[in-house]
Amino acid sequence: MTSLATGLKGRSELGVALLLGAAGVLVFLDANGLATPYSKSDPVGPKTVPFIVAGMLVVCAVVLALNVLRGGKGEAEAGEDVDLTHPADWKTVLPLAGAFVLNILLIDWAGWVISGTVLFWGSVLALGSRRYVRDGLISVALSLLTFYGFYLGLGIALPAGLLEGIL
Repeated sequence: MTSLATGLKGRSELGVALLLGAAGVLVFLDANGLATPYSKSDPVGPKTVPFIVAGMLVVCAVVLALNVLRGGKGEAEAGEDVDLTHPADWKTVLPLAGAFVLNILLIDWAGWVISGTVLFWGSVLALGSRRYVRDGLISVALSLLTFYGFYLGLGIALPAGLLEGIL
């Protein structure tokens, strides 16, 4: 086991290749399960693009894995404002991730306007703003604007949840 760990040391890009390959397989399986009863005679149906994307993901995964195994490496971060010796800021990352998870958990039950407000307000709070009332009002406005923007502009109804009948 030590030789495997030693052989893979410095090849973290293989994890990215594995993730790309898994995403490709997932997209393929999901696309394969699409029901298309209305496009039997159409040669380019709704499955075509997902199959192309799945194939491209798998090809990219294989090419990346081969490149890494042959000694290829990603370029190190060269940004002027990035201090690579500084550890991750978990006091920002964890609340930000929590806001996203809370949005996922609330969106079906509470609806987009409420979950989006929590997402926007929680994100601003996690990133360091301390103007609670102003940020809350802006978060509500952004949620309402995106809700009606999707509905009126794109014809996509986001879930209204608890505000069903009010919006």
